[in-house]
Amino acid sequence: MKRLLSIVGARPQFVKVAAVDRALNRHGGTIHEVLHTGQHYDDAMSRVFFHELSIPAAKTHLGIGSGSHGAQTARMIEGIEQALIAQRPDAVVLYGDTNSTLAGAIAAAKLGVPIAHVEAGLRSFNKSMPEEVNRVLCDHCSAWLFCPTEAAVSNLRAEGIIDRAVAPASSDHPCVSLVGDVMLDSSLHFAGLVKERSHLIRESGLKENGFFLATIHRDFNADSPERLNALLNALTACAESHGLPVVLPLHPRTRQRLGINGAMSIDPKRIRLIEPVGYLDMIALEMNARLILTDSGGVQKEAFFHGKPCVVLRRETEWTELIDHGQATLADADHERILEAVGHFMRNGAPTCPPLYGDGHAADRIAALLT
Repeated sequence: MKRLLSIVGARPQFVKVAAVDRALNRHGGTIHEVLHTGQHYDDAMSRVFFHELSIPAAKTHLGIGSGSHGAQTARMIEGIEQALIAQRPDAVVLYGDTNSTLAGAIAAAKLGVPIAHVEAGLRSFNKSMPEEVNRVLCDHCSAWLFCPTEAAVSNLRAEGIIDRAVAPASSDHPCVSLVGDVMLDSSLHFAGLVKERSHLIRESGLKENGFFLATIHRDFNADSPERLNALLNALTACAESHGLPVVLPLHPRTRQRLGINGAMSIDPKRIRLIEPVGYLDMIALEMNARLILTDSGGVQKEAFFHGKPCVVLRRETEWTELIDHGQATLADADHERILEAVGHFMRNGAPTCPPLYGDGHAADRIAALLT
């Protein structure tokens, strides 16, 4: 029986591994285990996600926590290497573009363990972003590259990574497959449970389409007092212009920076700061928001899944098809561009659009190729 080890460490990866684990269980023929690096340093929220998403308890938890990119990744590589030697999996499954992804790729490649990369081929074409470096390096080490979109397949082809159709797959003879997006799988799977299990909207006194939802967590936004202040001012202006409050779940990084830069004043009537939320509560917020402003890649897609327009608080995005189809607008931390984008979507909504991320069965295609 094939033994697979999924390596995760941050919230978006928990959503993805949940979909893959369900599919592997349906297909059978594998022993699937999870290694948690602990990159997500809010341990309580990590446990909430594992419970809500029915992810099997991590066989190994490294407890790495926060730190500089180099220090964090180095500690992960050491811990993952030890786990791979002890557990001897037939393949590792990596997700997205975090430091956990990069560390897993380096450790596995050095030990000759085949790598499967879920969300392969994404490119923002901004190599100053750590995530871009992580995803490129991981792709070039991988034996199986599971792409969510045609654009991702094209990006790999442009870098010389093409499907070799040779078994067994290896980094020299990779299997490149357009499978769709596993986050859509999870979104469809859990959408029906939101009304049953999430009570956040009612308990918070929020109304359907009666608020904006915002998330800010990227280091280039949260760690820069100038950019963070500009974003908060723009969110306040959006609330004032349209008479709707902005709900802002506070990422640990952003909470810390707001504490350090206490001079940043927040009008609680305009911006409602709330604690970090679990997956089901986040889906409830997304489903009920009028529109979404975010620097998160995953939240951009979830906005699309729930038919909500999205203002991207970045200069570029790896989910380029959302921009191309008018579902999202790049506004960076520019006050006027943010207000203009929000005003446009308030007047026009999001345009109709064909499915961009598959049919909700991406994880089944992945399981079929790995088992």
